[in-house]
Amino acid sequence: MPISNDVKLGQGVVIHHPDLVNLYGCTIGNESKIGTFVEIQKNASVGNRCKISSHTFVCEGVTIEDEVFIGHGVTFTNDKYPQATTNTGELQTEADWSIIPTHVGRGASIGSGATILCGVRIGENAQVGAGAVVTKDVPAEKLVVGVPAQIK
Repeated sequence: MPISNDVKLGQGVVIHHPDLVNLYGCTIGNESKIGTFVEIQKNASVGNRCKISSHTFVCEGVTIEDEVFIGHGVTFTNDKYPQATTNTGELQTEADWSIIPTHVGRGASIGSGATILCGVRIGENAQVGAGAVVTKDVPAEKLVVGVPAQIK
């Protein structure tokens, strides 16, 4: 099932193609819109009146406040040093790493193709340009662009 039974959907949430998303253990606020081929993992939250465009990945530990726009193909991360296996060569499990939270402030806008590294805070009404790689906090009301993202 693409939308798990443990997903908390607010009133008026629009998911145009519910069979083409992967939502589990997350919370989606009132009147938000979720595009096709979006994955939102457990313990992630999307606020009210947000738009999450197609092909976007919102991983565990991401908090998106109200009225945020997320463009197409945006990727969030939650681990600074990801590895597939432990030091003994066994596949890692949830017990082998800690989630590093990321926060997107109210009214922020993240352009298509941006990558947001874990542990950053994107301020209220901040803008992230298309294709940017955000490696540090973005102050409120500021525009960042580039790789790595810099204030414009």
